[in-house]
Amino acid sequence: MPTYSQLWPKYAKQWDSMVVQSNFNAVAKKILANKNRYIVLEGRTGVPWYLIGLLHLREADLNFNTQLAQGDPLSRRSTHVPRGRGPFRTWEEGGYDALVVLKGWDKVQDWRLEKVLYYAELYNGWGYFNHGVPSAYLWAGSSVYRGGKYVADGVWSSTARDSQPGVAAVLKVLMEMDPSIKPDRESNVASNAVAGGAVVAGASAAANWMDWAPYILVGAVAVAIVGWLLVKYFKNRKGNI
Repeated sequence: MPTYSQLWPKYAKQWDSMVVQSNFNAVAKKILANKNRYIVLEGRTGVPWYLIGLLHLREADLNFNTQLAQGDPLSRRSTHVPRGRGPFRTWEEGGYDALVVLKGWDKVQDWRLEKVLYYAELYNGWGYFNHGVPSAYLWAGSSVYRGGKYVADGVWSSTARDSQPGVAAVLKVLMEMDPSIKPDRESNVASNAVAGGAVVAGASAAANWMDWAPYILVGAVAVAIVGWLLVKYFKNRKGNI
């Protein structure tokens, strides 16, 4: 499985070059209409509400009577991958199972933009990556997507095209509609880390100076006293010659 550190530069470049080629305003508005419900699940899982909404779109066409993990009915055990999940009483229970029980995403420390893309592809699987093509799950409907699609669980077609909106394409539209969606960028995080390191180093140096300041002061006073005594001694000696 590719690591985040291996893939984030590629995601950053793809995102920056991406042009959304379809009108996803209507579907983005549907996600925003359910924002409060997604926020509830964000509170239980730590996963950003907009990523939850985008996964819900890809897996279940925003149907709240289905499981977030694969779109199977809430009321029955799932038969599609991941199989054997459920039944669940509520959509939120199914969402918690998908994001925390199965994926452990409550342990993700932060959700910068490149991480959102990485974990969205991870959620779907690395099949596209293994075929050497950009994931339709992420990039369908954008200039990054070049074709290829899984037409069923484990069934690959190099000629099929995904007509579903991709996570990245819809996310870009969502960010234009809702200014509160402001995931950080990896480049900003790195810059802040360098700046923060400089501040910490400066603070550490200041702290070290403060630790030694009393000793330096005592030493300076001692030198001054010794100097005064030597001057006095030589004056008295001179007077006795």
